[in-house]
Amino acid sequence: MMKDKKYKGIGASDGIATAKAFLLDKPIFKIDDSKISNVDQEISKVNAAIEASIKNIEHVKTIAIDKIGAEKAMVFDAHAQIANDPELKNEIISIIKDQKVNGAYAIDVVFKKTHDLFANMEDDYFKQRASDVEDVRTKILSFFLNIELPDLLAIKSEVIIVADDLTPSETALLDKKYVKGFATNIGGRTSHAAIMARTMEIPAVLGLKDITNAVDKNSMIALDGSTGDLVIEPSDLSVWNKKKEIFLKEKEELKKYINVKAKTLDGVEVDVVANIGKPEDADNLDSYGAEGIGLVRSEFLYMENSKWPTEEEQFNAYKYILEKQKNKLVIIRTLDIGGDKKLNYYQFPHEMNPFLGYRAIRFCLNNPEIFKTQIRALLRASAFGRMGIMFPMIATVDEFLKAKNIVEETKKELTKEKIAFDSKVLVGMMVEIPSSAFLTDKFAKYADFFSIGTNDLVQYTFAVDRMSENVSYLYQPNNPALLRAIKATIEGAAVHKKFVGMCGEMAGDIRSIPILLGLGGKGLDEFSMSASSILRSKKVIASLKHSECVELANKAIDCDTAEEVNNLVENFLQKKNLI
Repeated sequence: MMKDKKYKGIGASDGIATAKAFLLDKPIFKIDDSKISNVDQEISKVNAAIEASIKNIEHVKTIAIDKIGAEKAMVFDAHAQIANDPELKNEIISIIKDQKVNGAYAIDVVFKKTHDLFANMEDDYFKQRASDVEDVRTKILSFFLNIELPDLLAIKSEVIIVADDLTPSETALLDKKYVKGFATNIGGRTSHAAIMARTMEIPAVLGLKDITNAVDKNSMIALDGSTGDLVIEPSDLSVWNKKKEIFLKEKEELKKYINVKAKTLDGVEVDVVANIGKPEDADNLDSYGAEGIGLVRSEFLYMENSKWPTEEEQFNAYKYILEKQKNKLVIIRTLDIGGDKKLNYYQFPHEMNPFLGYRAIRFCLNNPEIFKTQIRALLRASAFGRMGIMFPMIATVDEFLKAKNIVEETKKELTKEKIAFDSKVLVGMMVEIPSSAFLTDKFAKYADFFSIGTNDLVQYTFAVDRMSENVSYLYQPNNPALLRAIKATIEGAAVHKKFVGMCGEMAGDIRSIPILLGLGGKGLDEFSMSASSILRSKKVIASLKHSECVELANKAIDCDTAEEVNNLVENFLQKKNLI
């Protein structure tokens, strides 16, 4: 094979990897409409395959929770619901009974029809569900036909996984002791695979288009998860080993920032804090250098439950996190459900555009008994540390005031009941809708703080579903339009001297951090991110002058395109030897 075949993809998870390729081949099922003689026996086989697939999904979820955390493992709840859907099962059984055909054919017909139904919908949320349906179809057919799926847990030698894409279930099974990296045809920095890779600290290059056809089984591969570079059959592995050595040395050197306050060269201090999804995620944040928690996704308590969680269940979870943080500020987002986050014990009404519909604060204000239970639990827990209560998906001042009034009412009730809470608990909001970004000066009269959720703010600013491959090019965090929305937020909050943080993926992206430090002449007060990104972000901040970042930010918002901004930032960082 020709040496040094170079490819450029999207650097999705930092790190250098060199290893033999492991081509992840999906099984091809040979299915026909052959007739059967024993209908009852065939139906029993279908039921057994479905039950086995559900058990397998539950097993994978258990592994996933341990490796990537409860929040990212929630996708498997949706898979279990699909596998256990009574309508799909009844339709399969009807086909077997009416047509006297084999079970594999019936399963295939029903799941393909369901897949196509979702894939052809205009709404992007439902389009995404098509891939989940396909994942479950593959699993059930593999059990029915007794065909083994690739056993990623059986990998016992160092490899780089090469695949068209990695499903959440496949990514969750990767053992980083042996899986040194992965490369895929599709995907980007915000895909499930990328987020999981960063959580597991596995180098990854995605969006390589046709890498599965370019790589032969056992080809030697080298990849750089920071730059997106991949080489098949590198002629000089020593170069890559040196790169790996430098990366690991830098990673070790980052540890010196664990107990150091994030501060620019000219003395401007900011908080670099963590996003977490469950109480246990707070256990070892000190080892990552976290200066607090900027986002606790409280929906994990609801999505992992089989019923609405009680006040006591919630109180204990929030109290645990606050006590672990020992008086560092902990910001807990109230229930952010709806859109792509579903509950197995509550049926949301069907909507054409669920991301624009009945979700988050809109759901909570319409269900005050559910919302108030959470607020009571949060206020009670506030007695055990420093807490900020944060409302998601706020679009208007009226919405914020209605939510805040429920907090005030609950305080009065707790006082009457002689139950302790922190009377000075902070009450703030997410900025993830353009309307709130451009009205921050008005919100700042009433809110104690703001946290910019860039994942949604990008989505709503550019009318783009970041998980849709067809429009993923529009997911542009460094676009001048988004930067201007962030600038407006910072400047609006400053009118009333309120602090502004950011808890979206952008906060931990070193190609955005310098701009975020300088926007509005002041920059962000807080950067909240995955724990694994904290130390590198602290190093970047400590290597920059705030005054230079202000100058850079002013140039960035005057650019025409995201590409111009990215080139501007990369040149800036290269001069500082930061990339």
